[in-house]
Amino acid sequence: MRNDQSLKGVLLAFAAFAAYSWSDASVKLIDGALSAYQSSFIGAVFGLVGFPFLMKPGDRWTDAFRTSNRTLWFLRFFATSAGTIGSVIAFTYLSMAEAFVLIFLLPCFVTIMSVIFLKEQVGVRRWSAVVIGFVGTLIVLRPGFRELSIGHLGAVFGGLSGAISIVCYRAIGPTEKGISLYSAGVLGVLVICGLLMITDFRLPNLEQWLFLAGYGLLAALAAILMMYAANHAPAAMIGPTQYSQMLWAVLFGYMIFGDHIDLPMLAGIVLIIGSGLLTLARERIRNVPLPPAIATDPQGAGVTASQDEADR
Repeated sequence: MRNDQSLKGVLLAFAAFAAYSWSDASVKLIDGALSAYQSSFIGAVFGLVGFPFLMKPGDRWTDAFRTSNRTLWFLRFFATSAGTIGSVIAFTYLSMAEAFVLIFLLPCFVTIMSVIFLKEQVGVRRWSAVVIGFVGTLIVLRPGFRELSIGHLGAVFGGLSGAISIVCYRAIGPTEKGISLYSAGVLGVLVICGLLMITDFRLPNLEQWLFLAGYGLLAALAAILMMYAANHAPAAMIGPTQYSQMLWAVLFGYMIFGDHIDLPMLAGIVLIIGSGLLTLARERIRNVPLPPAIATDPQGAGVTASQDEADR
């Protein structure tokens, strides 16, 4: 029976990351016609639809603003807005595969930040995973051999912001309500991007409204699916499913955007995904708590909920 429940959880996680991938493809289809701030803001407005479904029995609307650590709540507030802007820029200027491969540096950033800010003890294998991840990044970027763009910077910021959110969760602990973490991300995007878009606001046309709706609603759906996935399977089983996004990225890139993957990028993808899986495996062995499976941005969902959070 437990195996059936775990399988259901894993399948739900695959569905969640498929929804996140479709969400990313939707914002990419806007093709920079709107500012990253405006796309992020409108996407977050649509993302508010997910609030009622993410509330658990006993949760109140006021819990969205209640936290055990206001400083870290606000850190997530700002980090999520920066990461969302970065990811929109990345998907606008890069192929989906290249954007994902840089965002997937997230586990490497988590390891480094955990050492610096949480004083975690990191062994040779986890440091090796970090090195492998950065080697893979150098292979993908090939600095000095190809021109780098603001899209590459945006993707790195996307991964970095996701790592900050994870470290915030570890610092706060598993007692924080999931709805509080979700609201910190959504409200951060609404406030920060809402202010930044004022000077460059453009009224979207019908097609752009459809893409923006897809961007926000599919991300909300993904967050809901991740919550249900965490109810059925442990985080260690859900975590690796995030890399299925790369398959969607390659598929969308080839069929919709006309992207192609060369051999160096393929090698870099293999190294970075291998680095992330090695990090997840080591953290499973060390029983490191993983963050709740709710996020407003794709990279924030990269590492999934602990079963303690799911069962609360």
